[in-house]
Amino acid sequence: MSLINNINKVFDHRIRLGIMSILMVNDYADFNTLKELLDVTDGNLASHVKALENADYMSVEKRFIGRKPNTRYAATTLGRAEFKKHIDALEKLINTQ
Repeated sequence: MSLINNINKVFDHRIRLGIMSILMVNDYADFNTLKELLDVTDGNLASHVKALENADYMSVEKRFIGRKPNTRYAATTLGRAEFKKHIDALEKLINTQ
C-alpha cells in the first residue's frame, strides 16, 4: 500500500489545512475569527470554506447576532474523520523518511 493513499487533496492548501485545524479543536468558529486567525482576505477565505463545504467536511450556520449577520462553521463528522486520516498519513510519511 502506498504511503500517500490517505493524503487528501481537499486539504492540500494551507488555508484549508488551517481552517480544519481550528475546527478540530473548537466546536465552531465564525467567519471573522477564521479570517483573523489565518490572516486572509474575505474572498480567499470564502473560496476555501466553499471547497470544504462542498466536500461535506464542514457545516455552515447563518444567523444574526442583534442585527448583524454572523456565519459560523463547524467540522462535520465526515470532515473530522477525513482530516484525522490525512494527518495520520502525513505523520506516517514523515516518519518513514
